[in-house]
Amino acid sequence: MDETKQKLTDLIASIRGHLQADGGDIEFVDYVDGIVKVKLHGACHGCPHAAMTLQSIVENVIMTEIPEVKGIENVDF
Repeated sequence: MDETKQKLTDLIASIRGHLQADGGDIEFVDYVDGIVKVKLHGACHGCPHAAMTLQSIVENVIMTEIPEVKGIENVDF
């Protein structure tokens, strides 16, 4: 795993506790062309507030720590 993907994995692991406290979870899927792909689980999956969670928590933390990240995308497969 390259350095950026490892850093993303570590950052997402640090965010997981916040989501798990509300019955949700997040999984790192991939990093392609500046876009971080994640999958939401549990209460976060299908939640109407999931987009806000991705933007306000996940995207904010990741883009602050890794400036080359252009965005976060929830994948559902």
